[in-house]
Amino acid sequence: DSSISDILVNGPDQIYVERHGKLSLSSVHFDSEQHLMTIIDRIVSRVGRRIDESSPMVDARLPDGSRVNAIIPPLAIDGPQLSIRRCAVEGLTMDHLIELNEFTPTIAKVLEAVVRGRLNVLISGGTGSGKTTLLNVLSACIPESERIVTIEDSAELQMQQPHVVRLETRPPNIEGRGEVSQRELVRNSLRMRPDRIVIGEVRGAEALDMLSAMNTGHDGSLTTIHANTPRDALSRIENMVSMTGINFPAKALRNQIASAIDLVIQVERQEDGKRRMVSVQEINGMEGDIITMSELFCFQRTGIDEQGNVLGHFKATGIVPGFKSRLEQRGIE
Repeated sequence: DSSISDILVNGPDQIYVERHGKLSLSSVHFDSEQHLMTIIDRIVSRVGRRIDESSPMVDARLPDGSRVNAIIPPLAIDGPQLSIRRCAVEGLTMDHLIELNEFTPTIAKVLEAVVRGRLNVLISGGTGSGKTTLLNVLSACIPESERIVTIEDSAELQMQQPHVVRLETRPPNIEGRGEVSQRELVRNSLRMRPDRIVIGEVRGAEALDMLSAMNTGHDGSLTTIHANTPRDALSRIENMVSMTGINFPAKALRNQIASAIDLVIQVERQEDGKRRMVSVQEINGMEGDIITMSELFCFQRTGIDEQGNVLGHFKATGIVPGFKSRLEQRGIE
């Protein structure tokens, strides 16, 4: 059923599905806990992961790219829990997102120019707000002549280009050895002559290596981060860099962030279940110890109608982006 985006199994007898951003209880159920455990085991073993009492949590993926998370007793008290984030059956395009009113044709044009013009883009938003979907759509604007290296925890990006190298992290084995983190993959990718590095999501110490890459000629990189506002996204990167244990002076680190990232796109999943881009902000540089940002586009809410739909409109703030001249130099109008 292509209208379902999430399948949430709370034990063998309770299965919820999400359609168009709203959850509803399904009539389907498993025969027993053992039946559900067998299904989880089959999914997990296909991608070389394992789930048992010694490692009762696992992230895996289905052959179609859908993302699976499973957690079993003793951590899950009411039986095995399975969460499946369905992968879109057909790859979404800019036109699809414009139809869904995630942004306007004008904003789409700017975003396309930004990706073609090799600016570094950070997509920020909450869980299930459509960050990976937007990353997929933006990555489709990368020219086919470029070599792309993607780095993810569980591979779910669907690149359209012919020249793509996909890397995926590896969890530790039963003895606790053999783990390969995103940080090591980011470092390794720099030796693979990438034109673009696309990181599914930064969530730890790899933020430092990502900033280094963006600052040393790997422009045009794309990544996502969990944060509620564009300003929070930058603070989170600071926090992640501090996870490396290296003591950076705050000003030096902010300088690094300001020169590495060009654009922060904020996406939000709103009460009506629709995902919208609520802000596009350009990073201008530093003023004293503070990173300065200017908003180029925003979604202005005006209220909610009787059906619970969020009302509002997209507007351009009227600020001319600083990257306009950079794009013109590259021949992008």
